[in-house]
Amino acid sequence: MSVTLVGAGPGDPGLLTVRGLERLRACDAVVYDRLVAEELVDEAPEDALRICRDGLSQDHVDRLLVELGRELDVVRLKGGDPFVFGRGSEELEVLRAAGIEYDVVPGVSSLAAVPAAAWIPVTHRGLSDRVTIATAHAADGSEPDYDGLAAAGGTLVLFMGLARLPALAAGLIAAGLPAETPAAVVSRGTLADQAVVSAPLAELPARAAGLPGPALVVVGEVVALAESLAPLAALSA
Repeated sequence: MSVTLVGAGPGDPGLLTVRGLERLRACDAVVYDRLVAEELVDEAPEDALRICRDGLSQDHVDRLLVELGRELDVVRLKGGDPFVFGRGSEELEVLRAAGIEYDVVPGVSSLAAVPAAAWIPVTHRGLSDRVTIATAHAADGSEPDYDGLAAAGGTLVLFMGLARLPALAAGLIAAGLPAETPAAVVSRGTLADQAVVSAPLAELPARAAGLPGPALVVVGEVVALAESLAPLAALSA
C-alpha cells in the first residue's frame, strides 16, 4: 500500500511519462487535480476509486491520501510536475509523518513545455543563458520580488499570473525592466485550444485581456524568436 505522486504534464494527455502511465494503470485509487485531462483519469483500472480534488482544501486532500494510502495503492495525479508549484513536497511531508510509503514520478513541467508549445525557447545561446521562475501568488499574499526578477536577466517564467498581469507588468517595469521587453501569455498551453498573445511588456495586459486560464507568462528576448521558429503553417493559421 502506497501513494505515488505522478506528474500529469502540462495538459496534453500525450505528455504523460511512460512510468506515470504504468503507475496509473495499476492503481487502486486516483486522486486527481481538476485540470488533469479526463483521458488520463480514464487510464486507471475500471474498478479504481476516482476522486477529483476540486473544491477540497489541501488539509482535506492530505488526510484523504493518508487514509487511502493505508489500504490501497494510490496515484496522486497532479498537473505539470509535482515539485514545481505543485505542493508535491508538502504532501510527501504529510505522508512521511504518517508512515505511509510513497514515491514520485516526475512530470513534464509547464516551465519549459508550455513556452515550447508556443515556439518560445526559454534559453537560446547568446540571448538567454538563465531562466527564473516565480509565482504571482505568494503563500503569504505578498507581492513578488520585482527588483530581483527585473535584475535576474535571461528569461522570466511566471506561474499563475494571468489574473494579476497588469500588476506584474507594472511592477517589473517600475523595477527597471524596459517597457518594450518582449513578453507573451500562453493560455491553455499544449491543448487543442491553446492561445498565445505576444506584445511588449507594457502592452501585454491589454492585449491578453480575456484569455482563459490556466496560463503562463513569459518575459524576455526569447519571446521574439517564436516568429522565426514557428512553422509557416502555424504562422498562417
